[in-house]
Amino acid sequence: MGGKKKLGLKQIERMQSRRDEEDKKKEKATPIKEKKSSGITMPDPKNEKIVGEIRKMNVLTPYSVALRFNIRISTAKDFLEQLEENGAVQLVSGSHNIKIYKPIGS
Repeated sequence: MGGKKKLGLKQIERMQSRRDEEDKKKEKATPIKEKKSSGITMPDPKNEKIVGEIRKMNVLTPYSVALRFNIRISTAKDFLEQLEENGAVQLVSGSHNIKIYKPIGS
């Protein structure tokens, strides 16, 4: 029958001082890191250079566009939809998961 033994005052003081020292070391050791953006801004769909690069590609998927322009896949989906509205690409096939486009004029 027993449980955990109660600590004496000296032991409690030692534990508290050790915790304080560890906290001070952690505060000094951890520098604040800056977050960098991962290309959230969408490329301009009216830019001729970008449209030219897209026309070089055989098949356009959100993944391939995201890799090419270093943007997020959700941003690439929006970008492809805007290009479709502008008439630069044509929807070939698609479901709720993925849409496949082809460039017009190639």
